[in-house]
Amino acid sequence: MRQTTITRDDITLHAQIDGVDDAAAPTVVFANSLGTTLHLWDPIMDLLPKGLRYIRYDKRGHGQSSVPDAPYTMGQLVSDAEAVCDQLDVRDCVFAGLSVGGMIAQALAVKRMDIVRAMVLSNTAAKIGNPKLWADRIAAVNSNGMAALSDSVMQRWFGRDFYGTPAMQPWQQMLETTPAAGYTGVCAAIAGTDFFTTTSGLRLPTMGIAGSEDGATPPDLVRETVELIPGSSFHVMRRAGHLPCVEQPEAYAALLNDFLTRTGTVG
Repeated sequence: MRQTTITRDDITLHAQIDGVDDAAAPTVVFANSLGTTLHLWDPIMDLLPKGLRYIRYDKRGHGQSSVPDAPYTMGQLVSDAEAVCDQLDVRDCVFAGLSVGGMIAQALAVKRMDIVRAMVLSNTAAKIGNPKLWADRIAAVNSNGMAALSDSVMQRWFGRDFYGTPAMQPWQQMLETTPAAGYTGVCAAIAGTDFFTTTSGLRLPTMGIAGSEDGATPPDLVRETVELIPGSSFHVMRRAGHLPCVEQPEAYAALLNDFLTRTGTVG
């Protein structure tokens, strides 16, 4: 494991490299969701194939990355991902994005075909919510802080088997310690995003993953986006919510491992 820092436009982005620290190795890049850090992927990392390079990073406003003033744009989030990939010499990777991370994946695949060879769209969509939903969320955080919306977010994030258990507490703390500017900044970026037209033009190996109890991006919403891409596959994880890699890491990793095999990323 290696920690590193990428600098662009007066901000720094914190990244972590696991597995083989070699740009020549097959590479998987992970982009996480609103209100989480790169540690979102911790539960699955030891379940992934050996011999690959795994890169994850904290979005601007999250984790150990810089927290510029809100709002942010989706273009900035995509350019951040591009900067991470360029500075770490990533080409022909599998890009796995969850929620807003999946939006970043879609846009990066359109912008930089040399970087993204295949993608995993997990619990995401070409358009999530509507401007009023996000404006209300931003106003709530600005008025009452992160803790005030914590429980409602947990109910969207987790299925009935996980919600309210002791195992939920670290994830709730991760959300509540997200800087308000970082959270609302990314909310604004999501609010202004509609990728239906651009995503429908993509032609690359794609796997979609949804959780049957996801209160943020329900399965039909995920399916609608994934089916824009010819030849894509789609899987619903039963009794899982918005973060199935947390709730059911073994099952989630099995889907990823199968996709990595099918795309020739592992032999």
